[in-house]
Amino acid sequence: MEIIFSLDEIRQVAKKIILEKPHKVILFHGNMGVGKTTLIKALAKELGVTDATSSPTFSLVNEYQAEDNQKVYHFDMYRLKSEIEALDMGIEDYLYSGNWCFIEWAEKIPNLLPDDFSTIILSQSVDGKRSLRLT
Repeated sequence: MEIIFSLDEIRQVAKKIILEKPHKVILFHGNMGVGKTTLIKALAKELGVTDATSSPTFSLVNEYQAEDNQKVYHFDMYRLKSEIEALDMGIEDYLYSGNWCFIEWAEKIPNLLPDDFSTIILSQSVDGKRSLRLT
C-alpha cells in the first residue's frame, strides 16, 4: 500500500493502515522529523487509546491501553547503544505478547525482531506532503 498525504489527513491514513491488517509488530522508517511519532499517535488513537501519547525517546517504550483489552507498545530505539540494552529491558516479552508494537529506529535491533512484521517507510516531499509505503 502506498499513500501520499498531508498531516491534516493523518487520522484517515491511520484508519487505512489498520484496515490493511498489517502484522502487529510494525517497524517505522524515515528521517528524523518526518512524522513517525505523529503517525504512531494517530494509529494508537485509531486502536482506541484515549491516554495522551508521546515519544518514548528516553524511556525506550511507552505502554497504552487500547480497545478490546489490547495494549499498544511504542518503542523508540534511537538512543540504544546495543541490542543487549533491549534484551535487558525485556523487549522479547513485548514483541511476542500478541499486542501492537510500533518500533521507531528498529535498525538498532535487527537480530531481535520476530520473523513476521510489517514495515512503514515515511518520506517527506518539498511541498510538505508525506509519502507512506506499507509492506
